[in-house]
Amino acid sequence: MKQVRLKVKENTEIADNVVSMLLEGDVSAVSAPGQFINIELPGLFLRRPISVCDVISDADPIKADNGNGCVRILYKAVGKGTELMKQLPEGTVLDVLTGLGNGFDTKCLSAGQTALLLGGGIGSAPMLMLAKQLLSKGIKVQAVLGFNTAAEVFLAEELKNAGAAVTVMTADGSGVGESAEYNTERGFVTDARAAAEGAFDYYYACGPMPMLKAVYNTVSGDGELSFEERMGCGFGACMGCTMETVSGPKRICKDGPVFNRSELMWG
Repeated sequence: MKQVRLKVKENTEIADNVVSMLLEGDVSAVSAPGQFINIELPGLFLRRPISVCDVISDADPIKADNGNGCVRILYKAVGKGTELMKQLPEGTVLDVLTGLGNGFDTKCLSAGQTALLLGGGIGSAPMLMLAKQLLSKGIKVQAVLGFNTAAEVFLAEELKNAGAAVTVMTADGSGVGESAEYNTERGFVTDARAAAEGAFDYYYACGPMPMLKAVYNTVSGDGELSFEERMGCGFGACMGCTMETVSGPKRICKDGPVFNRSELMWG
């Protein structure tokens, strides 16, 4: 964990109430896809934990003015904290805890194998950085993103442009057949042909609890699940986000948010 001050470089709505924020500064503590940052907001007691979508180093075209880098987050403006974040102007400096959580393990796959990425709603955010790292290792990526409606869809084109095979699922069926860039189907992520056919070696999932339980019960094979959870401190001190696992109580913020399927007690 590293406490830094990051400056808002961009803060733009990219889908229905979904905002992409780019923060510049020292992002060196963010080392794995699936980690999160914890943002202090003026007037609020608790920080807001937000998953990392991507890290942009000073070697990339979009880079921080100070040469350090940028961390990109995606968030849905649904409460007091995120509504406040949505109103922050460019140039705002925020106190941020970075490099929190364990992140996804990309070492369990090798070149030529296939990874299935399952993202539900805002839980799709960490899939971009994960896909990029897997693809850079020669691992094939099938990404399935699930949303309620087509108006909420984000990251699909970016994942496709990165080299992933993308399927977008909408619960109400809106948008099906309307994209030439990626596959579209009606239903939930677990209904996708890519998930049901099992033509992959390992899966990674992030989303709301009902989705994660559905993935655990219906998607075959081994994989990792990243939990969305309300947090107090965000670094393991308060024990407020503790869950039971096969090896005892684990803190989602410190020991997670990513857990292997075999650690869960849902069987």
